[in-house]
Order: sequence, then structure tokens, then C-alpha cells
Amino acid sequence: MERSPSTVSTVSAKPGTVDRQWWIVDAEGQNLGRLASVIAETLAGKRSPWYTRHCDTGDFIVVVNAEKVAVTGNKLRDKKYWRHSGYPGGIRSRSLGEQLERRPEEVLRKAVRGMLPKNSLGRAQLMKLKIYAGTEHPHAAQQPQPLRLTRVAEVTA
Repeated sequence: MERSPSTVSTVSAKPGTVDRQWWIVDAEGQNLGRLASVIAETLAGKRSPWYTRHCDTGDFIVVVNAEKVAVTGNKLRDKKYWRHSGYPGGIRSRSLGEQLERRPEEVLRKAVRGMLPKNSLGRAQLMKLKIYAGTEHPHAAQQPQPLRLTRVAEVTA
């Protein structure tokens, strides 16, 4: 039986229908902001044919060499990370250079977090991000594939 155009329905992803993949990204020499935007796009599922705005359809991402991420300009000195203890006078700051020395994973995590939704869906997507300062990671059993960071330009003849 042939369907008429008015009865065609759109298939929406449900939490159990998505087959999640594991990707690995080497952050060595990659620009921080550009890397974070590709990671956020993949975590949100926008690179998947199953993308649905209200469901978590993204993949898992393992980032290695987070301590070797690149930044341009004077950001190592000028960019500040602020935190507050909750007490009067309890505000503290660190420069990007200091933060990369102490906790390089958090630099990339905060950059990606700022690009995800600010709700429970964004928190669920961020939990699929695994960041490691060096080259070693405990996710070899998942057999992560290398993630392509650039889009392939379509050639029109």
C-alpha cells in the first residue's frame, strides 16, 4: 500500500534507539575554542543522523594530551578563571597559563561546557566527555575511533 504525502511521519530518537560510538581526540597543538566547538557538537549529537533536540543522542569522546592544547594571542596571561568560596572576599582567580599547569583537563571541560545547553540535557551530554592530560586513558576496551575535526568541503563540478 502506498502512503500519501500527508501520512509520512518523522522518526524521532528515543533514549534507547541511539547507537553511541566512542571517539578519541588528540588535543596536542589544537586551538582550544575550535576543538571545544567540535567536541560540543559531537556530544550534542549534531553529527549524528539521529539528532533530536530534546534527547541526548550524542557520542562519547575521549580527549588525550589536554595539557598541550594551543591558544592564540596573550590568552595564557590575560584570560582568567574565577571562582568564589561563597564568603565575603572569597573570590579567587587564576590565569589560563596557571590553570593549564594545575588542572589542564578543566580548561577544556569549561570551554565545552559553555557551548552545551544550560540544563539537565547539557549536564548529561557533558558526562560523556572524558579528558586526560597525558596520552594514557582507561577506555581502550571501548575501541574509540579517531574523530575528524574538520568538515570535508564538498566539491561541485
